[in-house]
Amino acid sequence: MTDPQSEKAENEKKKEAPEAAQKAAKEPEAPTVTPEARIAELEKQLAEAKDRILREMADAENTRRRAQKDREDSRKFAIAEFSKEMLGISDNFNRALDAAPKNSADPTVKNLIAGVDAIERQLQAALEKFGIKKLDSLDKPFDPNFHRVMSEVDAPGKPAGTVVQVLQAGYTIHGRLLREALVAVAKGGASSEGCVDTSA
Repeated sequence: MTDPQSEKAENEKKKEAPEAAQKAAKEPEAPTVTPEARIAELEKQLAEAKDRILREMADAENTRRRAQKDREDSRKFAIAEFSKEMLGISDNFNRALDAAPKNSADPTVKNLIAGVDAIERQLQAALEKFGIKKLDSLDKPFDPNFHRVMSEVDAPGKPAGTVVQVLQAGYTIHGRLLREALVAVAKGGASSEGCVDTSA
């Protein structure tokens, strides 16, 4: 004689078995992957990983180079403000030399001029040691990147726009403009070709 509870459990198992079989039939079977396809997939992933690593290494190298350039620029141009102040001193030495009498017979005046000239040369040498160079502007064409026109003057025989007088010397620091030169340029003849616009 069978137990009613075990009979009931057996009936439930019989009902569940077809349901499980139906579920298994409905679920698609996992596609079988061939070894060649798996190798191709792994090679693709490897190539993507290599590409990502190369890009990250390139980004890191670019960042390192940018930081190094910023450090070098900071070192080179940190003295720019100080240098501008020193240029005023150099200008004053030049003004003193220009104002001194050229053909004085007095030995005291000659010694004073020689001393001021020596100090000015020493100052220029110190500036050059730190990458600060005086612009050579006289008789050169006007360049708005390095010159500021203060006036136009008649200069027969000079092409229009040629620098004929330097009122204040210009300087660069490691090739970058530190102070523009204040200049006077030739007006030119009747032709307005090549004239410099000084209205700005």
